[in-house]
Amino acid sequence: MTMYTIHTDGGARGNPGPAAIGVVIETNDQSVTRFSQYIGETTNNQAEYRAVHAALRWVVDHGPAEVDLYADSELIVKQLRREYKMKNADLAPWWMQIHQLVNQIGRVRFHHIRREANAAADALVNEELDQQARGV
Repeated sequence: MTMYTIHTDGGARGNPGPAAIGVVIETNDQSVTRFSQYIGETTNNQAEYRAVHAALRWVVDHGPAEVDLYADSELIVKQLRREYKMKNADLAPWWMQIHQLVNQIGRVRFHHIRREANAAADALVNEELDQQARGV
């Protein structure tokens, strides 16, 4: 079974504002894929959830795996680990969709990391937002 290390980030310029996601997927310290996407106007937290969702959707589409997922949003990680309650009605559907993906994957561990340790995923978000701002 493949073991993936995934870094996700989501961000909005303004809150809400133009938003994007960034995902970096590796196995055995080798890059598997990196992707980003502009997701329109939304909040930082919604963007963070959408990044996790996109990453786990990728894993489901690519076969059985174990996942260590790293994100710099303490709120999102603690909600996904069920340490914090889900109080935001706008985030609840994303939480539910993510946990449906987790059930399909099997073993997913969520880890909170400092922003500096999430530089690659953060850079993807910023590149996407910069391109959008330039109209590329």
